[in-house]
Amino acid sequence: MQAPIILTGDRPTGKLHIGHYVGSLRQRVEAQHHYRQFVMIADLQALTDNGNDPARVSGNVLEVMADYLAAGLDPAKTTFCLQSALPALPELTSYYLNLVSVARLERNPTVKAEIQQKGFERCLPAGFLVYPVSQAADITAFRATHVPVGEDQLPMLEQTNEIVRRFNALVGREVLTECQPILSDTGRLPGIDGKAKMSKSLGNTIELGMSEEAIRQAVFAMYTDPNHLRVSDPGQVEGNTVFAYLDAFHPDKALVAEMKAHYRRGGLGDMRCKQVLNDFLQSLLAPMRARRQQALADRGELLRLLRQGTEQARVITAAVLAQVKDAMGLNCFP
Repeated sequence: MQAPIILTGDRPTGKLHIGHYVGSLRQRVEAQHHYRQFVMIADLQALTDNGNDPARVSGNVLEVMADYLAAGLDPAKTTFCLQSALPALPELTSYYLNLVSVARLERNPTVKAEIQQKGFERCLPAGFLVYPVSQAADITAFRATHVPVGEDQLPMLEQTNEIVRRFNALVGREVLTECQPILSDTGRLPGIDGKAKMSKSLGNTIELGMSEEAIRQAVFAMYTDPNHLRVSDPGQVEGNTVFAYLDAFHPDKALVAEMKAHYRRGGLGDMRCKQVLNDFLQSLLAPMRARRQQALADRGELLRLLRQGTEQARVITAAVLAQVKDAMGLNCFP
């Protein structure tokens, strides 16, 4: 049986934040001890909606590498690679595009939601519409058996597996491998302003490398219950950003449960709740901030680690590409 392989990654459009940490980074740190894990910096995918600002993408590649090391990913156990330096990926994408209709791409719920969120309408970049096919190329090129995703990304894996099944049926044998999702145990965190999504572009995040004072300011500016005007007032936990973060991060679940009950019946102030959250986030992020600063002090080493992993990934993805071309009868030259 094939050993389990994980492929995951991030778009380098900015520094990573605690939403990334709770949503995937801490799971990757654990997974690297049990899986063959590849973490890809998806700069090509980032260009699908940042094509007019490529410097924003290229300028954040090493920032994201530093965030990976800060979070605890180990280069001895996780292979880091750069999407644009793997020529097999765009070539596989070009083959898979012939197996997918425009109508099917437009029906993808994840793509539809992101198009609406970004306000593309008829100015939609073609690369953005077809990025689920590029993602299928990424996953199959590494023969990934497991892909960590949030529930909103499940349609992407469904489309990948559709392409796998269609290709295998076309060539009459199993060349490509289907993948399974690994769902996060934590839902998407809201932004510190209470908006549904924590987003670099909205500026409502807490970055992994933030200073102690910046973290404190962000926590104490968090959206809570606007009707909780006095400490003695009963408060609402649902929709309260502070409690969403306590649920996601704080390890003492009994303490959080008691705080919720106290807040609901009245007598617990917002400032006290924020102080508990701030204390824990400071203890969590302080060592990450130190590791991040240490990593960025030697950008040459960051680049070396990324190049080393990319070279390993290039061999793996090129082998899969060769098998795909052979199955399609495209290897005409000896």
